[in-house]
Amino acid sequence: MSQENDRQLPDGWQWVKLGDVCEIINGYAFKSSQFTTDGVPVIKMGNISKDFALKINLNQQSYIAKNIANLYQDFYIYPNDLLITLTDMSPSGEYLGTVAIYNLAKPALLNQRVGKFINLDQEILDNNFLYYTLRSKDFRKYATLDDTGNLQKNTNPKYLYEYLIPLPPLSEQKRIAAILNEQMEAVEKARKATEAQLEAAKALPAAYLRAVFESEEANSWERRKLGDIAKLERGKFTPRPRNDPRYYGGDYPWIQTGEVESANKYITAYNTTLNADGLAVSKLFPKGTLVITIAATIGAVGILDFDSCMPDSLVGITPYLEASNTDFIYYSLLFIREHLKSIAPQVAQANLKLSILQPLEISLPSLAKQQQIASTLTEQMQEVERLKQNLKEQLDTINKLPAVLLRRAFKGEL
Repeated sequence: MSQENDRQLPDGWQWVKLGDVCEIINGYAFKSSQFTTDGVPVIKMGNISKDFALKINLNQQSYIAKNIANLYQDFYIYPNDLLITLTDMSPSGEYLGTVAIYNLAKPALLNQRVGKFINLDQEILDNNFLYYTLRSKDFRKYATLDDTGNLQKNTNPKYLYEYLIPLPPLSEQKRIAAILNEQMEAVEKARKATEAQLEAAKALPAAYLRAVFESEEANSWERRKLGDIAKLERGKFTPRPRNDPRYYGGDYPWIQTGEVESANKYITAYNTTLNADGLAVSKLFPKGTLVITIAATIGAVGILDFDSCMPDSLVGITPYLEASNTDFIYYSLLFIREHLKSIAPQVAQANLKLSILQPLEISLPSLAKQQQIASTLTEQMQEVERLKQNLKEQLDTINKLPAVLLRRAFKGEL
């Protein structure tokens, strides 16, 4: 696969083939029978992550006994060695050609299909500069275009040697690498901080629910059986097999567990419809019905935003308006989901029967108080969703920064 590159380089830079400045040494095919739980760690493909870092859990790592490891001196790696994956077992091949710097204090051994770069002349090439060069999208694309195999993707040093890298003078390489180190550290710090904020935001809904339903005030509310304050009806679809095409492809929405599980309070989407024959063997629930999953996936809840049919793995709940509020019951069930999971009988699969749901006790304040609480919780949950969306967008921007910084660096713009 030829590499086309007519990009103009800054003065003093030149295009060189990777194979002219370095060599790639493949790891050794250690046998699983050689692995122990102590000794010299063995670095495998799975230790190199797609974010170009080495991920090692020493408690789970494979080792070679020290007396045996001494027989494989050619496959030792040392701090600051640059590594590359030559094989990828994932269907997408997204790890193929990924590089990382070995950062443990002690030496390790290199397993098969992980390569180690040997710098042929340290007066010409800086290892850290090479690391950032090979993190570029251009190299990742080049490496994956060579993949061979179906179940696993492969590349080889001979092919990689033909890749052209932009090479400035050594002093400029070191300057660029130092700046990129600093910038990437700042990006990583920002990423971790944003991820922590996102995790904190994800925890807010549960905290808001606890503040309501574990409050002293809640302890004074009347306890009512769910079956006394709402009508509970299982969904229906009698034909077997359930996927018989005669009943599908019409005007009647058909939801299943997945649509409820993925709902953000309101069930706003469906993937399947029933025709008139399907409707005849099912049941149509009106918009506004509260839905709960009762089989396999237990206790997911959502409110229908459209009229819909559903199977008997779902239950429709219609609160009696003189006693209870749909939104309040929704939040009540959301709060006790873990409890529902714990009381669902475990047979072939967990199943929450009507005989369990109907006598389920719900803490119930006055109808006016229910409406007030539901309104407040809805506002809080909406604010959380806005916060999460903002943080996700911020994280997406941060995750794109390394590629932007690398492009600038190799255009000589640092």
